[in-house]
Amino acid sequence: MLNRRTLIGLLTATTLLGSAGMSFAEDKPYIALISKGFQHQFWQAVKLGAEQAAEEFGATVTYEGPDGEGAVDRQLDMISAAMAKKPSAIGIAAIDSQATVPLLRRAQEAGIPVIAFDSGVASDIPVTTASTDNLASARLAADKLAELIGGAGKVAVVSFDQTSQTGIERRDGFVEQIAAAHADIEIVAIEYGGGDHLRSAEITKTLLQAYPDLKGIFGTNEGSAIGVAIGKKESSSDIVVIGYDSGKAQTDAIRDGVIAGAITQNPVGIGYESVKAGIAASKGEAVPAHIDTGFYYYDASNIDDPKIAAVLYD
Repeated sequence: MLNRRTLIGLLTATTLLGSAGMSFAEDKPYIALISKGFQHQFWQAVKLGAEQAAEEFGATVTYEGPDGEGAVDRQLDMISAAMAKKPSAIGIAAIDSQATVPLLRRAQEAGIPVIAFDSGVASDIPVTTASTDNLASARLAADKLAELIGGAGKVAVVSFDQTSQTGIERRDGFVEQIAAAHADIEIVAIEYGGGDHLRSAEITKTLLQAYPDLKGIFGTNEGSAIGVAIGKKESSSDIVVIGYDSGKAQTDAIRDGVIAGAITQNPVGIGYESVKAGIAASKGEAVPAHIDTGFYYYDASNIDDPKIAAVLYD
């Protein structure tokens, strides 16, 4: 039997269950999922969870996303194309929590339930959101970074965007927790690298030059954290890095000690719960307003713990 990580690798270059030109069985619910992107292992793991739910509940699912997590216009085009196929429900991980609202309102008016996953929408249109508690997880990241730098000093944040609900909440959760619980720590910079590891690496090297006494950096998603790790290595710095997500490059960096620790989500669970909720909503069944898919902090001491290993997607 193929394990989860092998399946993720096999699915990387393919669409989930069909393409724009496919026909859908009338006796099966059709759920269209549009993610923020397609390039990170996180999104492949979400896709795997969606496939598992589709098989279990007898649904047809398509899964797509733009090449980059900043491609708002491309994502809007994908939403329009999905709506034209008249899905039973549509799932969206919004790049821009506000820009998607007009299109999603059209879906609502057409009787198509909207499921938000990973990142919410600035509207009450979605019948539910399947996601990590980003505020709580970022607060935990702040506490871990504070502990590792001795409770005092200068730190920075390298985030992926300031338009998605996910990006906003991870930034704000970290900033608010530092202010509330760690009075001797100063956040000297919040920078945005678009989730691109090369841009995030350059930002990190610039920060290390501008603040030679910088003690720590929080990288708020997979690409950001990997970029911070690269910047740290290329600068020969001993800065403490806390990351988010758990792609292979990040777990390798944790095993090597370049990244001190990170928050891992449950992306397979996000995909699974999104499809499950979409099917239920399409049948007029009640779904909870929010589906909390959980998170964990991991580092070299517990990365091989079965509970942690089960939600890593490296």
